[in-house]
Amino acid sequence: MDTLTVMKNRHSVRQYLDKPLSGEVLAALEEEIRLCNQESGLHIQLVKDEPKAFDSFMAHYGKFSGVKNYIALVGKKSKDLDEVCGYYGERLVLRAQELGLNTCWVAMTYSKIPGAFQVDSGEKLTVVIAIGYGAVRGAAHKSKEETAVSNVSADSPEWFRKGVQAALLAPTAMNQQKFQLLYQDGKVTAKAGMGFYAKVDLGIVKYHFEAASGHKVEA
Repeated sequence: MDTLTVMKNRHSVRQYLDKPLSGEVLAALEEEIRLCNQESGLHIQLVKDEPKAFDSFMAHYGKFSGVKNYIALVGKKSKDLDEVCGYYGERLVLRAQELGLNTCWVAMTYSKIPGAFQVDSGEKLTVVIAIGYGAVRGAAHKSKEETAVSNVSADSPEWFRKGVQAALLAPTAMNQQKFQLLYQDGKVTAKAGMGFYAKVDLGIVKYHFEAASGHKVEA
């Protein structure tokens, strides 16, 4: 399955079946986490069979149910941490989709359970990703027009347009899609919008763009 199809098939899911992660699926997911940590220097951890984090009033208010597994995005404190976590977290989200799992980015509607994952000195937890076998498939989110988030035009190279299309499939906080992708002189730059978790969103968007277009986004 090509990358754009995986992105189109992936939707946020908040209700999960009581089915454990195991076997080849679990091994593949843990290997992808290992590779992401090795490449990024993050301290991403998979938390398994831990239902307490999503058993709070806020989690139920957010319509989460059956969540027993989640990915904790942890890393050393820095100005780029949120963006890096967004980038590598979305890489894991799409790998999970390939493995037949469902996911949902979660910023606030969960509880931090002591001992569930490790946050070393100088590190910080940014967000978590609920993961497992969805009780539902989820639904596609509404998207803005390509021209609302980029300077794409009739003269733009096809790879840039493909990258923008992929970026519009990226999950963003409150589905606000407050990012901008700009193409000039053969290079692409990206800008984050304003608001909570805008830098996490930017990292997610950058991963979508790069994975689909085959071109890097400049810092």
